[in-house]
This record gives sequence, C-alpha cells and structure tokens, in this order.
Amino acid sequence: MELLRLAVAARRVGVHPGTLRLWANEGKVPVVWVGRERRFSSEVLDALTGCPDVAGRREALYVRVSGTSGQESSLVAQEAELRASASGVVVAVFKDRASGLRESRPGLDRMLKRAAKGEFTHVRVTHGDRLARFGAGWLIQVLAHHRVTVEVLHAKGAAGGMEELLDDFMALVATFAGRMYGMRSREARRRLLAEAGSRVNQPAPEAGAGAGVAGEDRG
Repeated sequence: MELLRLAVAARRVGVHPGTLRLWANEGKVPVVWVGRERRFSSEVLDALTGCPDVAGRREALYVRVSGTSGQESSLVAQEAELRASASGVVVAVFKDRASGLRESRPGLDRMLKRAAKGEFTHVRVTHGDRLARFGAGWLIQVLAHHRVTVEVLHAKGAAGGMEELLDDFMALVATFAGRMYGMRSREARRRLLAEAGSRVNQPAPEAGAGAGVAGEDRG
C-alpha cells in the first residue's frame, strides 16, 4: 500500500484535485494525515474506479449571477471552475442572470425539466447560494426525487459578496413594492367603478318639471 499526495492521488483516480479534496472533506474518501498534509491510500483509490461517483457520472453545471448585465466574467469563471473539477462527463450547462430569490428562472426551469427526464446524475454549483438564496433544500429534494445529486464545490461561504446581496435585497423590495402598488391600483379601480355605478343608478330628473318652468317664462 502506498500513501499518495493529493495531486498524485487525483491523477490515479482520474479526477481534479479539487474534486478529490471535496470527497475527502465530505467523508467519501478516507485520508491519512502526515503532519499537516493529507495522504490517500493507493488501495482505497483503486477501489474508487468502480464507484458510481466516478464511473457513469453525467454532470450538469448550474451558474448564476444576480445582474442582467455586466457580470458575464463571473458566469465564465464559475463554469470554468466547475469544468476544471468535473469528474464525469459534462452534458449540460445552465445559466441564469436573475436574483437567487426568484423561484422561476429560465435556466433553473430547464434544468429541472431535463433532470426529470434523467439526462444527468449530478448537478454541480460553486456555492450553495448559486442555486437559491433561500429554499435551496427544496430544490435539492426535488432533484433527489429524480435521482440527481447536488454537489457544492465550496461548501462554506457565499459567492457574489455584499454587492450581489444588495442586488437581491433591492429585487425583493421592488417585488413587494410592485405588489403593493398593484393592490392600491385595484382598490382605486374598484372605487371608480363603484362611484360610476352609483351615478348610473341615480334617478334622472323629470322632463315635465323643466317644461313647466319654461312655459311660465313665456307667459
């Protein structure tokens, strides 16, 4: 049995070092610590060649930015990082330029439909908040129902920073403001219709009364 360094072990299995490190962090692959450096058993690595996580993997990559423009470089960087750490065949890349607070996103919707068809076995994202700001657990459960596993490359931390978080917050404020404005508009329309209806239902003045007054003036 040999104890191999990370880079050598990753080449032996045929995956990116970042992927093997992720598996080790998640407890999928045992490690032996030599000082402050992790080492991998050659016997364990040889057993991985028949593991479903390595053989027969069909990966879908999901990348997202909050802004509709000006963040193309972030999308490219996310895709490049996910491709570099892929350990299976990348069959699709889904992209969204939308707030992570939005439940309906074109790229996400396409990914869910194709997951239901069994087109891939894994969905990979750089950070958990790329999938959704809140409620990512529900998406993970939906994908699991279709036998699709979600993998997060960086389990800790969030992507995008304060600027993107503020963009999402402003999108949330705009959504509620629009709904409140819509409610006020509906109430205003209902008031106008009610007033118009009350005027229509008012009795018209009698024609005889007006004619009598005119006849007296001629006399």
